[in-house]
Amino acid sequence: MNLTLKIWRQKDSKAKGAVETYPISDISPDSSFLEMLDVLNESLVLKGIVPVAFDHDCREGICGMCSLYINGEAHGPDRKVTTCQLHMRMFKDGDTITIEPFRSAGFPVVKDLVVDRSAFDKIQQAGGYVSVNTSGNTQDANAIPIPKRDADMAFDAATCIGCGACVATCKNGSAMLFVSAKVSQFSLLPQGKVEADRRALNMVGKMDELGFGNCTNTGACEVECPKGISLDNIARMNSDFLKASIISEEK
Repeated sequence: MNLTLKIWRQKDSKAKGAVETYPISDISPDSSFLEMLDVLNESLVLKGIVPVAFDHDCREGICGMCSLYINGEAHGPDRKVTTCQLHMRMFKDGDTITIEPFRSAGFPVVKDLVVDRSAFDKIQQAGGYVSVNTSGNTQDANAIPIPKRDADMAFDAATCIGCGACVATCKNGSAMLFVSAKVSQFSLLPQGKVEADRRALNMVGKMDELGFGNCTNTGACEVECPKGISLDNIARMNSDFLKASIISEEK
């Protein structure tokens, strides 16, 4: 395959970026998108050009680091896959592919295609956990009966890998799908109900503080999510947040 790549290049967070064009040839349709970028970078190094910086780690669709905006779509044209699982057979010989970093006020560009997604860590730290009583009377989690429907919904929410595709896709740069998934995976289980009210208030509050936009229910986040996280989680979180807000005002 012979392709034309239009890639966002930006020296650092303070520099002004621009799109650079790179022709690339003899790409196997069976190679992954990141392997194609590896081939490009090898050719750039041989020419004395600084290689394109992009995030990656596991390359198995687990870590969510390989977050790229490809031809106007988070993670590219395939569905329910991360960029590292996207294969070049999804494109045609002679195609022009535009590659950009995820765009959001909450995800500032670090260099080229790399963005700072530490905002997600801060949201998680605000309440995405369950405190454990280590007094010696702790009940084994496997001994607590949980309805299968609740367990299934909690597991589905927990599959969120925090890649940020929902934020990049949303026209408002909202992190509601990510936050709601993290809230739901705990609030649906008995262990997480103790802190449910505080969790919803703190995580939503931190999300707003970090500059993410509001949800307007377009549903684009669910479509582009590589793990298919459902919008039902947003409805659940809104309900939890409303109840927590009322309780907080009464106190």
